[in-house]
Amino acid sequence: MFIETQTSFGYTESVPTELMASREETARQIVDICHRLYERRLVTATDGNVSARLAGGTILVTPSNLAKGQVAESDLVEVQLDGSPASGQRRPTSELGMHLFIYRQRPDVGAVVHAHPPYATAFAAARRPLECDVFPEVAAGLGRVPLARYGTPSTGEVARSIAPYVKSARAILLANHGVVTYSRTLEEAFNAMEKVEHAAHMLLITRMLGGAKALTSRELRKLSSAMKEENGTASAAEKKGRRRQKH
Repeated sequence: MFIETQTSFGYTESVPTELMASREETARQIVDICHRLYERRLVTATDGNVSARLAGGTILVTPSNLAKGQVAESDLVEVQLDGSPASGQRRPTSELGMHLFIYRQRPDVGAVVHAHPPYATAFAAARRPLECDVFPEVAAGLGRVPLARYGTPSTGEVARSIAPYVKSARAILLANHGVVTYSRTLEEAFNAMEKVEHAAHMLLITRMLGGAKALTSRELRKLSSAMKEENGTASAAEKKGRRRQKH
C-alpha cells in the first residue's frame, strides 16, 4: 500500500504565478541548486542537469558539458517548450528532451532536477525500486519512487522510459543512470532529490541489519489521515476518526 500523495501539488493546469520568480531570480536559484548538488556529492564533474519554467513559458536550463560546481548565471540557456533556442550562448544539456517531456506532461511542474546521487543510483543500477513504505517522511512526502526501465542517456529513450510514471510520481529512479525529481519550485525539486538519496542510504543500512520492516497498511492509513489533517484536506469522517484516536 502506498499513501496517496499530492503528486499534482494541488494544481491541475499550471504553476501558480506567485511561485514563479523573475528570470534573474530563477537563474540565481538554478546556480545555487547546481552548487549544492555538487557540494553534497549528488553529482560529480559535468553530471546532472537542472531546469526551471519561466513565467513566459520558456525553460531555463543548465548547459552541456559544464561542471555543476562551476555553473554561473551567464552559462544558462533559455529554450522554448519545443526545444528551440530562445537565448544563451551555450548548448543546453543533452538531457533536455527528458526535461521538456516532463514539462509538457505536467503543466503543474515548475522545476526539474536530474542527478546521480550515489546510494539512490546504486539502487537504480541494481534495478531495485525504493521501498517507500518504510519511512513515514518518505511515504508521506514523496509517495512511491518507481524504477524506470533503462534508456540510453541523451536520447528519446529516457523520456519514453519515464512515461508510465511521470504523471503519478514526483521522483523516478532511472535504471543504471540516476534519479530525476520535479516539483513546483527548484527548492522543492532539490529537497525531493535529497530525500530520495537519504532514503536509499538508510535502506541500504537496514539490509546490513536484516532488512527493513515496512509500515503496515493500518499504520499507512493513519499516517495518510494525519497528513491530510495537517494539510487541511481531511474529510469530516477522517477528522472524527483522528479525534477518537486522541482520546
